[in-house]
Amino acid sequence: VQLQASGGGLVQAGGSMRLSCATSGGPASYYYMGWFRQAPGKEREFVATINWRGSSTYYKDSAKGRFTISRSVASGTVYLQMNNLKPEDTAVYYCAQYNERGDVTTVSSYEHWGQGTQVTVSS
Repeated sequence: VQLQASGGGLVQAGGSMRLSCATSGGPASYYYMGWFRQAPGKEREFVATINWRGSSTYYKDSAKGRFTISRSVASGTVYLQMNNLKPEDTAVYYCAQYNERGDVTTVSSYEHWGQGTQVTVSS
């Protein structure tokens, strides 16, 4: 499975952005797919995840109410709609596929990491 994140860029605080994660090369549609981020000098952290039906989602506390994860079962694409962005959301955002072992909200439970996309929120 190959994953490719896109949609990042520069936005002012309070603005919105939608990230996309395109999948290819395998049945990614049957797994939880997650979004993660890594800010300079910090460890990679969980942001949100969604099951293959889209019926189950989990979010990092600071993302609740501002971010929405969704997916297209037909295309395998996973989206992250981010609203009311804050400077502390600045990071490289990655998508990855759950490996069916461990907690769905932990970084170590994911594999097939795609190249990230930079999100920069200016104050």
